[in-house]
Amino acid sequence: MTATSPREGALGGRVAILLSTYNGSQYLAPQLDSFLAQNHDAWTLFWRDDGSTDSTPMQLQNFTQRAGGAHCVHVTERPARLGIADSFLTLLRAALPTVGAGDAVAFADQDDVWLPEKLTRGMQALVAVKPDVPALYCARQVLVDSKLRHIGLSPPFVRAPGFPAALTQNIATGCTILLNHAAARLVGASRPPPGTLHDWWSYLLIAAAGGVVITDDEPVLLYRQHPGNAVGAQRSRLRRALAAARRGPGPFMTDFRRHLNGLAAHEAMLTQAARQDIATLRRAVAGGMHERIAALRLPGLRRNHWSEGMLFRLWFIIG
Repeated sequence: MTATSPREGALGGRVAILLSTYNGSQYLAPQLDSFLAQNHDAWTLFWRDDGSTDSTPMQLQNFTQRAGGAHCVHVTERPARLGIADSFLTLLRAALPTVGAGDAVAFADQDDVWLPEKLTRGMQALVAVKPDVPALYCARQVLVDSKLRHIGLSPPFVRAPGFPAALTQNIATGCTILLNHAAARLVGASRPPPGTLHDWWSYLLIAAAGGVVITDDEPVLLYRQHPGNAVGAQRSRLRRALAAARRGPGPFMTDFRRHLNGLAAHEAMLTQAARQDIATLRRAVAGGMHERIAALRLPGLRRNHWSEGMLFRLWFIIG
């Protein structure tokens, strides 16, 4: 899906921007400035610091004064160090009472720079979905180095997203995600399994619940690549394949089992088809090679590109 060209003031819904920080002072200022430069200016920043020892909290307090108190909410619940996923879910639950039909939630990283039309494109995409249907919007990124020098573009979306494809690969990069009201409520009511990230869990849960996943081939932000990235991006399929080959099947299958079990614990939220696929795959990973080969016939169980899919099939069979 490609959203239409943004128009300033085209949409009336508000966006709750969720920003979790940790020792981000080196790169934070340009990201905060990019919030102020959004064409869609109906937003509120919900921020939470996860135990920084640098000047990050002070920068955010100064930004609150500059942007105006109505634009910023400091979430102070659960002051202990939580980690990435739990911190974002804490922010989401704090923001939910302010998010109504027609509004949205956006995840934000501390080290990127949003392009001015980012929120507008996401809101234009989500407004086309019925309000009671969970919907997730995500987009491509301009990859840049630590000094914001151009590296390239993130890979295009080749195949349609959905379930069970979401189990094989996360195509929803968290810093680009917007959730509509129904999707935000769904994710906020869930408990992701330990070790997973908020963006992949959101994609998994919304796809398995029969929601809509919208991909936008237009880049919406500068995705800064530096040694401190929690999760970075590989520009080429060859580099991704080499990185996966070095890791081997162990980490992939650990994630696969973790996500299967996490979704099974939320089966009341899922479609009947997703519950059946999950049951089939759980039997397969607990069984032998014959069961795994048979499970690979499930429609939609594939990655974004055929070459990545071949590696997935190998890891699934032997891992």
